Amino acid sequence: MKDKILDWIKAYDKIIIHRHIRPDPDALGSQGGLAEIIKASFPEKEVYLTGEEDPSLTFLVEMDDITDETYNGALVIVCDTANSPRISDERYKLGEKLIKIDHHPNEDPYGDVVWVDTGASSVSEMIYEWYEQGKDKGLVLNKAAARLLYAGIVSDTGRFLYSNTTVKTYHAAGELVDMGINPQEIFDNLYKVHENTARLNGYVLQNFKIVDGCAGYIHLPAGILKEYGVTVSEASLLVNAFANVEGMLAWVFFVDEPGQVRVRLRSKGPVINKLAMRYNGGGHPMASGATIYSEEESKRLVQDLVKLCKDYQSSN
Repeated sequence: MKDKILDWIKAYDKIIIHRHIRPDPDALGSQGGLAEIIKASFPEKEVYLTGEEDPSLTFLVEMDDITDETYNGALVIVCDTANSPRISDERYKLGEKLIKIDHHPNEDPYGDVVWVDTGASSVSEMIYEWYEQGKDKGLVLNKAAARLLYAGIVSDTGRFLYSNTTVKTYHAAGELVDMGINPQEIFDNLYKVHENTARLNGYVLQNFKIVDGCAGYIHLPAGILKEYGVTVSEASLLVNAFANVEGMLAWVFFVDEPGQVRVRLRSKGPVINKLAMRYNGGGHPMASGATIYSEEESKRLVQDLVKLCKDYQSSN
């Protein structure tokens, strides 16, 4: 499959790369890292990035402003996006051919070519693996690509603390650092918070709830975001604020958005991505996202999460 993707890239003069809505560093790292590899390897090709911007992550890479006509005769590649409704910029449908590169469970196998590796820590790790296999066939890894891929790996592994970190992950990270990137610059930018976000973290620690000693949750209403002067994206970064509470197996973070509620689910054991799929979302077995539209839904989701934790306890 990696060879087929390289063959398709070689065959097209114009390539447009997408990723998921509400981008995280792996979405941007894999999207931008792939673009940098293609541009360094094939300077004659037109390569574009598209999707909505997150101001807190523009230090990594910024998107291009392209017209609908740009898609004429283009190869479209979508990185780090399990389900087609979550692809940022619906114009991905306008291209001539479509490639999906992802590490989430392949519940929605959209695309003409699909490369999914659920054992990879991140799509950024997959892009490095693709480069490594193709470096004898013309692929070039530059420092800009290395920086982006490293950021994606660091983020999706929780700085190499999560269980998805493997020997392959460490190998890729080591090779990327050897390119001369500055890991400290990446860490500083990824994990810096404004003072108001730090103060909101205190609010979260004071107000989160634990149900039956195993499932945690907190709901941040729009009024709280306004009081602390934080955006939805900034508030969502605090999802792991109470992750290390003893006995808690899984937790959910609700953040109000206009017309809907952003949901972030995390787990230390129970598989939560199928639960997320029942609430307009999806993701990894231990880290998923969803969207709900009412307080009733949030109560039901918490009840479902508690049941999931109880079932997990009884089976282990």
